Amino acid sequence: MTQDTFIIMLPPRQLPALQGWRVTPAHLAYRLGPGPHLFRADSTTPRGGLMVVDDRDFDSLGSTAPLCQEILRECQVRGFSGAILDFESRLPPLEQIAAALDESFTRRGWSLYVPERYASRAPHARVMIPSALSGGSLQRRLEEALERFGESRVVLALEKRAEDFFLPSPTGSGQPLTPKQLEELVSRLSPSVFFSGELCARYFTYMSRDNGAHFVLFDDGDTMRRKVEVAHKLNIHTFLAPWAEAAPYAAQLGIQHRQEPRQKRR
Repeated sequence: MTQDTFIIMLPPRQLPALQGWRVTPAHLAYRLGPGPHLFRADSTTPRGGLMVVDDRDFDSLGSTAPLCQEILRECQVRGFSGAILDFESRLPPLEQIAAALDESFTRRGWSLYVPERYASRAPHARVMIPSALSGGSLQRRLEEALERFGESRVVLALEKRAEDFFLPSPTGSGQPLTPKQLEELVSRLSPSVFFSGELCARYFTYMSRDNGAHFVLFDDGDTMRRKVEVAHKLNIHTFLAPWAEAAPYAAQLGIQHRQEPRQKRR
């Protein structure tokens, strides 16, 4: 039986929370900033696992080659085995960074994880496919990803999402709900909640006097577990998840405890 790999994203100061769990830590500690340069988010100095790099402060100015060297040096110094490029934008300089790191990481035997939009620029990288959908079928979505990228590259990025959609929803995007907002909405409406086997998510509908029909789609521990099961059917065994979302459901998702070494008898 193939062993699952769970990559858990969290700030380095929360690393003790992973003690005892069989996971790979991914440190939410780095960002791209002006220069461009690599900046550490806080004063902690993580070691091992993966680095996560976001692009929220990236201004697209300057040469990317020195920045790539900074990332390589940081991985070497901190003993990282790879990096996750958590890029939300799609800009030519970011594509250059992804391509350069893909080549450099491959030579060193390190792992690189990229969003789907960067997959063509980083042909050796693992491709993160989000688990949250607003339409269609999760199984079909993963099947298409496998057809495009191959079994060895596809990673399911687990998300615990909640969104409120106006109906009809031409864009397929809803208003994100915090856990508290979702709880208050359910408490106020007492709706009939249903499960979508295609989306692997729960949903309900309601009417608003102000703006008409609404459709609320959300996840819980059970829906996240079912998404893992769909991935298993397709022989996908690598998962990425934020610890803040996965922690309450760790055992439910199949994240295992590390076995303590047995003490030798005297």
